[in-house]
Amino acid sequence: MSLSLANSIAVQSRARALAPLCVGAGAYLFFLYVGDTLLQDSDSFWQIKIGQWILDHHALPYTDFYSFTRPSEPWISTSWLSQVLFAISYAQWDWAGPVILTALAVALSAAILVDLLDAHLETPRTVLFAMLAVVLSLHHILARPHILALPVMIAWVGMLMNAADRKVAPSWYWLPLMSLWANLHGSFVLGLALIGPMSLVAIWDMESGKQVRLLLRWFLFGVAALAASCVTPYGWRTLLGATSILNLGELLTVISEWSPVNFASFNAFEGALFGLIAIGLYRGLTLSMPRILLILLLTWMALTHVRSIEAFAFLVPLVLAKPLGERSPLPQPDTSGGASWPARYVTATGALMIVAAAWTSTSIFMAHHRFTFTMDQTPAAAVDLLEKRGAQRIFNAYKFGGYLISRDIPVFVDGRAELYGETFVMDFFKAVEVKKLDNLTRLLDGYRIDATLLAADSPGAQVLDHIKGWKRLYADKIAVIHVRDDQQTAAVTSSK
Repeated sequence: MSLSLANSIAVQSRARALAPLCVGAGAYLFFLYVGDTLLQDSDSFWQIKIGQWILDHHALPYTDFYSFTRPSEPWISTSWLSQVLFAISYAQWDWAGPVILTALAVALSAAILVDLLDAHLETPRTVLFAMLAVVLSLHHILARPHILALPVMIAWVGMLMNAADRKVAPSWYWLPLMSLWANLHGSFVLGLALIGPMSLVAIWDMESGKQVRLLLRWFLFGVAALAASCVTPYGWRTLLGATSILNLGELLTVISEWSPVNFASFNAFEGALFGLIAIGLYRGLTLSMPRILLILLLTWMALTHVRSIEAFAFLVPLVLAKPLGERSPLPQPDTSGGASWPARYVTATGALMIVAAAWTSTSIFMAHHRFTFTMDQTPAAAVDLLEKRGAQRIFNAYKFGGYLISRDIPVFVDGRAELYGETFVMDFFKAVEVKKLDNLTRLLDGYRIDATLLAADSPGAQVLDHIKGWKRLYADKIAVIHVRDDQQTAAVTSSK
């Protein structure tokens, strides 16, 4: 190897070492700058509220105490650790805390992806894959627990894929990662489900005798991972709680993040599918059947539920990395003598400078910007009025549930769909959309509702103007309040 080529490879190696940190810092600063867009889902309110309850009581919830429709019903929080982290950050820095925490999680996710892909692909391609993954996930990057679990998901699947590529079983030293994931978010069941397909990648094209031995080792690892997922305060109930959301049937088609992908207009995910096909055709990729199975599984998940697009975006590149890299192998530096002290010093100095720049930028930006939650999910004026009137049983819009919980007001329904069940929530949605008029009146009478708090553009709010026994008390661009006629009311207030 010539001296110039060796030096070139050494320089590239140092650049590659800093690439994950650079990508992570870029992602962090971007999401810090657009931090208000992370505060668009009222579920963030009740996530923080539960985290604060856990901190205050030094205990975990086992029953519901936030609704008046399901009081004392069994319910556990499979995201308790994320909720505690969000609650701590919110208590310290108001909404800037959850924004910074979310931005850090996305940055770590992008950095881990670049680092994992770096073993097989050139740096520009790893950075491109990370950028595309973030862009595809933009619709679901919110200050909620699933984002805190995202870097753990990528690291876990990357570890499985690395073991499968090397035709070995995963190391049991990685099992604590599954325990961490299980305490952060219920999506850990995906990590368990992928062990089987990954084991098939590992044993593909091996001799039958070796296949059996390696498959047995993967099976034992899978059992250990299942046990590790139960290392939570809830034990084995964590697994049951995490899978309960998948049993909601028709309801999953109504909740936007669980609905199928809509191809009525061109979107980024559609472009990604076309790009995936184009890569396969252009590069002439020949994949093993288990790898094809993995890609089809992740694609099916993304097509079925839009919230799974981020798993597709971050995990498919890990499945494709080795086959793509084999078509253009990377030059390997001569590491027999180890990296020199000056080279290590330059790399460490560069890393410290990147971290310092990100921290300084955060301090400067926070000094001049106040993060606020999106207005259409925070009907503050309407809730103030309801509190003054002493309303006890409020029929609230689904998206207002989290905000009401943050104000310590019992809710009719909120984002914990697994608590309320398919039948109840579907009845609620049909009532609000007035698909059946008797659904609305039946729920209002059956639950002895004394006030309604619905979105301003809700069909139910418009119909209540014409239902005998109800009258509009308040309306603004966010929410509408109706109360029963037989209550003593103040003059109708309207602000448009």
